[in-house]
Amino acid sequence: MDNISYDYFQKVDVRVGRVTRAEPYPEARKPAIKLWIDFGGEIGERRSSAQITAHYDPETLVGRQVMAVVNFPPRQIGKFISEVLVLGLPDENGEVVLTVPDQEVPLGGRLH
Repeated sequence: MDNISYDYFQKVDVRVGRVTRAEPYPEARKPAIKLWIDFGGEIGERRSSAQITAHYDPETLVGRQVMAVVNFPPRQIGKFISEVLVLGLPDENGEVVLTVPDQEVPLGGRLH
């Protein structure tokens, strides 16, 4: 594993947001959910396509806080533009479990 500097780490902008809307995305190559996430005043609402269908249904995601990288360029996922990368960890089967704060925190807060 290569070491990186703290300055390099600071270039990755990881923020907390709240899912305001979630919809199934059956048109995606792999099963996914379309998410609309509010990161608060400075960033506002951004969209993401996330392959999290093994553990989550769209209706259970609305209102939840999630962590996401907000400074990647937008990416075309089928007919949907994904603007942020929602973060998660693989379970024992390789399915994504969302990375979330263990307490309620202000929207837009930056990981450090």
